[in-house]
Amino acid sequence: MRKSPSPPARSSCARVVLTGGPGGGKTTAADLFRREIGDQVVIVPEAATILFQGGFPRSEEPAPARIAQTAIYHVQRHLEDIQAEVYPERTLLCDRGTLDGAAYWPDGDGEFLASLGSSIEEELARYDAVIFFETAAVGGIGIEGGNPVRKESLEEAVELDRRLRDLWSRHPRFIFVPHHASFFKKISLGLAEMESVVAQLRADRGAAAARSGGRRGAGARRRKR
Repeated sequence: MRKSPSPPARSSCARVVLTGGPGGGKTTAADLFRREIGDQVVIVPEAATILFQGGFPRSEEPAPARIAQTAIYHVQRHLEDIQAEVYPERTLLCDRGTLDGAAYWPDGDGEFLASLGSSIEEELARYDAVIFFETAAVGGIGIEGGNPVRKESLEEAVELDRRLRDLWSRHPRFIFVPHHASFFKKISLGLAEMESVVAQLRADRGAAAARSGGRRGAGARRRKR
């Protein structure tokens, strides 16, 4: 299920968000895709996993949860920006994006964005595409997956999936990868969508570079006259 593509005008490094409720397969898909494509892409790891596995305090209480999500937001931004500087010619595959914290914020997404002095439009504009992997919890399938920081029940995972989809589906290039009883088939579909998006973004970038080069060439010729 797609919305009509409309590439946002933004920075030189293309960024694709891989998101969805817990247990959707996005991290597995990203790793497989990187192994296949190699130096065309670079993975931006999930900030929350880095922080919580590193010992960052985790609490269900509202005040500590707000602090944690604020920290995750800033780490996510910096991880993306560092990778964009180090690998300017590659497409960034972001394991979650800066807007994900809104789904985990105790007071709702509006309060999350207001607390950061941002807006949903500003956060969406950071990314060129969004690929949403629906959680396996919608099919009643366990979502543990060996991730020690994953604590959500199936019901909580479904609710997070719904919140995240509501947020990210507002992006003009939103791609939905639905749950499938066969994880292999779902991942295959997700990989095909990732391949298509990355190829299109590279083509868009190449066309933009060609137009820019043509304008510079025309300017140089006029100066010589």
